[in-house]
Amino acid sequence: MPKEAPLRCGVAGVGYLGQHHARIYHQLDGCELAGVYDVDPKRAREIAKQHGGAHVCASLDELGQRCDAVSIVVPTDLHTEVALKLLDHDCHLLIEKPICPTLEEAEQITAAAVAKDRIVQVGHIEHYNPVMSFLEKHVKDPRFITADRLAEFKLRGVEVSVILDLMIHDIGVILQLVKSPLVRVDSVGVNVLTKSEDIANARLTFENGCVANINTSRVSRKPVREIRVFQPNAYLSLNFAEQKGHLIRKGKLGLSKKNIPIEKGEPLLLELASFSDAIRQKQNPKVDANLGKSALEVALQITQQIRQGNALREG
Repeated sequence: MPKEAPLRCGVAGVGYLGQHHARIYHQLDGCELAGVYDVDPKRAREIAKQHGGAHVCASLDELGQRCDAVSIVVPTDLHTEVALKLLDHDCHLLIEKPICPTLEEAEQITAAAVAKDRIVQVGHIEHYNPVMSFLEKHVKDPRFITADRLAEFKLRGVEVSVILDLMIHDIGVILQLVKSPLVRVDSVGVNVLTKSEDIANARLTFENGCVANINTSRVSRKPVREIRVFQPNAYLSLNFAEQKGHLIRKGKLGLSKKNIPIEKGEPLLLELASFSDAIRQKQNPKVDANLGKSALEVALQITQQIRQGNALREG
């Protein structure tokens, strides 16, 4: 039986995160790093040299012509422009989160992907974290969820607010776990080091009665990525970064604590492997454009509410 040809993969934008997409495509079974593109040609040559001497593309058009699948790892405000150009070349896409800055642009990408019969996966990486796999198996009736995501300040990602930069991770996770319509949002946020929100808190109330409280900051001295899920007679406390946690359960003799066995793995590797499998098997990816759009819609609602509240207080 002839061996299946490798999936020709490329990366648009090989900065801090894009370089890891290139590394993994080069290493991943059944994939070939067929091309890289960056607005800084020197950076593109450097990354290509590190990973098997991959072809350095002079334009997005050339990247699209050489590749079956492309990771889009450029600033969020460029996602739509890059995605539509690559879809014109019939590429399957993995677009780093958020899918784009507006719902109108998300609709553009979705419509173009449907017209071309191409897969669009959105890079909500925590959905591929082994912690999320555990949560999906063991969260049955969430009543209250707390999520804390704190990060040190970095210049990358500041073209959008902390809600679209970081909080959207937890929004996506919570929507997936609760599986109930959102009926109320209460949120606050402030600017600290940039022109948009750097610290934010959102309280989400769902139709089934579940409440989620999300704290997010990109001006913290200590990084944190934790979630706690409370359900009848038990609660789960898990750390996305360390991929470990514990279960507190009510028994006849009181509360018992049990460490959770989680098989650790690199989330980005798992994410890209899932992307390539979805393309080969012609299946909808775990995090498709619709899920990415749902998370974006909630994130934009939170952002709008914060800005309206701040404007009223300042006015």
